Amino acid sequence: MTGMTHAMLKGSNVPLDATAVRAVLRWTPGAGVPDVDASALLLGPDARVRSDEDFVFYNQPRHPSGLVRRLPKKRVAEHLTDTVEADLSSLDASVDQVVLAASSDGDSFQHVRDLRILLYDASLADGEPLAVFDVKPETGEETAIICGELYRRGERWKFRAVGQGYPTGLVGLATDFGISVDEAEAAADPSAHPAPPAHPPAYGFPQPAGAQPVYGYPQPSSGPAQPAYGYPQPAPAAAFAPDPNFRLPPMGPQFVRP
Repeated sequence: MTGMTHAMLKGSNVPLDATAVRAVLRWTPGAGVPDVDASALLLGPDARVRSDEDFVFYNQPRHPSGLVRRLPKKRVAEHLTDTVEADLSSLDASVDQVVLAASSDGDSFQHVRDLRILLYDASLADGEPLAVFDVKPETGEETAIICGELYRRGERWKFRAVGQGYPTGLVGLATDFGISVDEAEAAADPSAHPAPPAHPPAYGFPQPAGAQPVYGYPQPSSGPAQPAYGYPQPAPAAAFAPDPNFRLPPMGPQFVRP
């Protein structure tokens, strides 16, 4: 493939001679154009990640193996680029595919101009791309798109142009491949958290029904009486019951851009 660029059509594939590749997402920025982020998922033979560490994206830019990593964004002439590098020859044999994806920040891909993925031999500083694929949204509502995938065929690797979109963004794409994102969604979406309780009424004002009275206010007549202020309080079993509003800190990938 040296000196030859393959212009890819959706669904087409091409064998790779390069042992390490650099996948460059490129688009034209401008007014009303959302930012674009590159990401990669390392998949096993079952087309799912082996763990959440197999997801390389803006908040986890390097795989623990160091063999797949996200590079800083660059401006190249009138374009912006975001890049993922993968050392294919050194990946563990349990990795069968590396999915190369793009996600948009703030709007859908119908507003992203000239989106393209270019695949280079990472061992060369310069040179023509090995493959080029113009990525076009199908519905215009996509907020994440699988641009292409690197996959094993025997002892060699191939690249396939995909162009499959998701209206559910990076979270929806990641979930499809087995990433645990329930808590991450809650961290990214404030509406997923319960609203904070209203401020308690000031001392001396009537209490809402069912509320615990503030110190100094008459105790309700129904139910067991509350001990007077200053006396030792009993330790009811309910005091040791789990708090139903308690939440663990978010775990797994965080889908909040830095």
